[in-house]
Order: sequence, then structure tokens, then C-alpha cells
Amino acid sequence: MKNFSLRAFTGLFCLLLLLGSFTSKPPKKGKINWLTLEEAAALNKKEPRKMVIDVYTDWCGWCRKMDQSTFSNPEVADYVNKNFYAVKLDAEGKKPITINGKTYNYNAQYRSHEVAITLLSGQMSYPSTVYLDEQMKILAPVPGYLDVPAFKEILIYFGENHYKKKTFQEYTAAAAKK
Repeated sequence: MKNFSLRAFTGLFCLLLLLGSFTSKPPKKGKINWLTLEEAAALNKKEPRKMVIDVYTDWCGWCRKMDQSTFSNPEVADYVNKNFYAVKLDAEGKKPITINGKTYNYNAQYRSHEVAITLLSGQMSYPSTVYLDEQMKILAPVPGYLDVPAFKEILIYFGENHYKKKTFQEYTAAAAKK
């Protein structure tokens, strides 16, 4: 009987270890925990949080530079992971994306995904960073490459709700005086 209990325990332990390897793990310190838009929307239903969406294309050199410098900065990564759901969105991706029961597809006329077209209001520019509030409403699309200081400033502006009290120009002017 002891032998059976030990086998059962060992089998259960192995099963738990195996199942644990398939669960989502916390992000590594200093690396952004990138999600798909569908994953972020599902998490947002359970625990509302703002989103930061990197709208990129595979051919965009400035997009790659932002990945290598800005998004790989440990301070940026830790702040993003703590305050936002981070989404990578290939603007030219062809896979359908379903959010809240609505499916978005690739638009051949724009040569872009409908989600990217919506987020960027048809002004297709790469890279672009789009900020959403906790209800997934667009706060602002920010086109162009952003270095670490510029990106951190915008992250804090939205992440700490300064946008509710001041325009970005007022916020940066006040920060410059400090």
C-alpha cells in the first residue's frame, strides 16, 4: 500500500510539473511581456489595465531599432509590465483578430490589417505606439520612433493618468520646470 501511495504521489507531482510548464509565466525582469491583442483583451476583462500597442511592420528599420533600444531598456520594460498590457501588432498581418465578438481582417486596399487602420485612424505610419485606456478606448496614437527618454515620458503621462488633468504640452512644460 505504501508503494502505491508513493507512485500515486509521484505521478501527481509529475503531472503538476508538466501542467505548470504550460501556464503563463511572469515576465522576465527587464523584458516586456508582449501579448496579442486578443490575449490583452481577455486579461483586461479580468483585470482592467491600460494598453500600449506597438504597431509595426516586418520591413520597418525604425521598428526594429525601437525593439532593440527602447523596448529592450529594463526600466521601460519594468514600467510597461507593471502598468500596461503590452501588445505587438503587425500592421500587415493577415490573421483575423476577434475582439469582443467582432472579427477584424486584413484589408488588401490599405495593405494593412483593419485593427491597425482603426488604431491609426487610417494614417499608416510605422512604428506607431497606440495607448488605450482600461475600457480599450483610444487615448492617442503616437507615430514615429521614440527613444527611451521620450517613450518613458509618454508612458508616465498615460500610465499615471496625467492626461486626465493636463495636455501633453502642459505636462512636459511642468516637468521641465522641475
